[in-house]
Amino acid sequence: MTTLQTADAARTAKAAPAAARPKRPGAAVRAARRLTGGATQLVLLAVALFWLLPTVGLLLSSMRGPLDIQASGWWTVLTKPAQLTLHNYANLLEDPTITRSFLNSLLITVPATLLVVVVGSLAGYVFAWVEFPGRDWVFLIVVGLLVVPLQVALVPITSLFGKLGIFGSITSVVLFHVAFGLPFAIFLLRNFFAQIPRELLEAARLDGAGELWLFLRVVVPLGGPAIASLGIFQFLWVWNDMLVALIFADPGSAPLTVALQQQTRQFGTNIDVLSSGAFLSMVIPLVVFFAFQRQFVNGVMAGALK
Repeated sequence: MTTLQTADAARTAKAAPAAARPKRPGAAVRAARRLTGGATQLVLLAVALFWLLPTVGLLLSSMRGPLDIQASGWWTVLTKPAQLTLHNYANLLEDPTITRSFLNSLLITVPATLLVVVVGSLAGYVFAWVEFPGRDWVFLIVVGLLVVPLQVALVPITSLFGKLGIFGSITSVVLFHVAFGLPFAIFLLRNFFAQIPRELLEAARLDGAGELWLFLRVVVPLGGPAIASLGIFQFLWVWNDMLVALIFADPGSAPLTVALQQQTRQFGTNIDVLSSGAFLSMVIPLVVFFAFQRQFVNGVMAGALK
């Protein structure tokens, strides 16, 4: 009996180091560790700086005089900082065409964003949690509208707006953006709202909550990241749009993108206006993005974390 116990103890002693030995990481893990080293971070930093180079050049060009812009490149500011001035922005804000177009951009973008977010949120909740006949078929039609090119609708909607008497107005541009923004909004928010636990909604209904109260007090707070992401996307799309505004807006209701496009006809003499106007048109979307950055990141990462 003692001999058997000694043999078992020996086998156990031999097996213990093998079990305690740490498992060697796989090739993918080792490659990931190498790619997260200091050299990789330096390369990524260099790529980021190179990517920001045109933005820095645009900013410095917008703060140089017309003569300096025509005489040398923007990099000469690094050795001659006295060239920097805010005179271009002062002239830009005194130009009635630019100021009116900037206001038109706000009057187009803000309503188009709010309408898409509000209507898309309501429709997404209905498609996710409200039962009605033909719901899935209607949702499939909405999803199918995502593949319809914007250019296909330009001619028929131009004719429709002309009959309604709104062609050339800010209203026509807003309605067009809302119509083409809703399919994506409904698709995005419906899929996000569908991930809310059914038990939570059923518990609220048992407590006597109506659909509107349930939407405002439960669904909207939980869907805040997705709604914020949609708002950022829609704001950027509408603010940077030129094709729709170029077709549906008359000169009095044209946004900033159309006003800057018209300035390119005299590029050589208006480069100071173009540079300052282009940077101004870029600042507003950046402010909106950084204001909702946390909600945007949460919305993007929500699917990966579940």
